[in-house]
Amino acid sequence: MSNNSGYLPIPKSFATSAIHVAQNPDQWPAMDVVTPISLAVTFKQDGPGDFKKYEYSRSGNPTRDVLEKVIASLEGGNFGACFSSGLGAATAILSLLKQGDHLICVDDVYGGTNRLLSKVAVKFGIQTTFSGVDIESFERAVQKNTRMIWLESPTNPTLKLCDIQAISALAKKYNILCVVDNTFLTPYLQRPLSLGADIVTHSITKYMNGHSDIIMGAVIVNEKKLYDDIKFLQNSMGIVPSPFDCYQVLRSLKTLAVRMKQHSESSLIIAKHLEGHPKIEKVIHPGLPSHPQHELAKKQTSGHSGMLTIYIKGNLESSKKFLKSLKVFTLAESLGGYESLIELPSVMTHAALTQEHRDILGIKDNLLRISVGLEDTEDLIADLDQALALI
Repeated sequence: MSNNSGYLPIPKSFATSAIHVAQNPDQWPAMDVVTPISLAVTFKQDGPGDFKKYEYSRSGNPTRDVLEKVIASLEGGNFGACFSSGLGAATAILSLLKQGDHLICVDDVYGGTNRLLSKVAVKFGIQTTFSGVDIESFERAVQKNTRMIWLESPTNPTLKLCDIQAISALAKKYNILCVVDNTFLTPYLQRPLSLGADIVTHSITKYMNGHSDIIMGAVIVNEKKLYDDIKFLQNSMGIVPSPFDCYQVLRSLKTLAVRMKQHSESSLIIAKHLEGHPKIEKVIHPGLPSHPQHELAKKQTSGHSGMLTIYIKGNLESSKKFLKSLKVFTLAESLGGYESLIELPSVMTHAALTQEHRDILGIKDNLLRISVGLEDTEDLIADLDQALALI
């Protein structure tokens, strides 16, 4: 999707930045075209406390430094920090708060984030209020001790959108940090910092790596003080990725633009096909005019990724039969890889939520979350059709 379809333009020179930022071969002794993997745990010092740049790999690593600079550049941010997982990044962000602080989080959020906030943060005296996506709900939830707003846009798994610009402005009004999880769209399709957010976070495991072989997270910010706080937590908590994993993600980012273009195109074709299918109750995809926030999608994004959600006509048994009948799609958690995945959130990624919470969010037993991969679109449609014909 591009300008002429009503969306924001794709960031200029995105693919060039992914390939070249911080990766000039002249900086390395052998002039490697590919960023070297620095596996050293510790680094020689000229004297006690007199080191050139690195002293211990948890505190700083040459390969990780390059990746952090690339990811910051792609998000249009000044500073980046990588972590051993998406939840590791979330834990570091959460650790910016202290006992007695209050956080507002969008209610339809990744199950692991919900668990972190409702089961872990509460033990340290940090309270969370879960809010709807509309700005009125967020403002009603603000308390005197509110210090952070946490957004996913689109949300997981019902793909609701938050008006990032409006909610970021609300956060600034009350001197609150605004965090946006940009995992579902990547900076190729959405740049929350440009919309006013203070912190952007990613599960790099998903689209940014895109090969289902690395677990990693990232945090991107513009303000130096905020970055210094994040880096202190990264070092103090020790939740850093390995140099090899950083090398792998650097490799993956070089194809992010072409991958996201194909994910985007294929998911919309499939969404349009399923929207008219007699066995489908509802299709949720922000690129469809039927999505209630389609105009907001065009206002704040450059398109949509490979994610779509469907409600099939039937019950839990219907869902299980459908999933077992698929041949190209793989039944598995996670998303954003080259392979197409499908899952049943009510018993998989969001099973930790209470039944009452799932009912409120619409996470029913006939709701399926699809991550459209890079296979031929015709083969994916044929696979869905043959499985639907059996329920």
